[in-house]
Amino acid sequence: MSTASLSSKKKMTAYRYITGPDDSTFCHRISDALSKGWLLYGSPTLTFDPVKGRVICGQAITKDVEGQSYSPEMKLGEL
Repeated sequence: MSTASLSSKKKMTAYRYITGPDDSTFCHRISDALSKGWLLYGSPTLTFDPVKGRVICGQAITKDVEGQSYSPEMKLGEL
């Protein structure tokens, strides 16, 4: 493959931060994202919602996407 071919390929890194109550639904959302090629980025976070009396989880994830440029209109969950 020539150098010109390598430089003409676009690669975008997408970033998402998924949050939700600390329950199996949250774990399934993360598992679904991982099965679609997203990677964990850093450690999960936890906080307590005193109004609802529950723990809230957060996890950052990233995904490298070939041949696509970033646009604020893109739906990251559909990558």
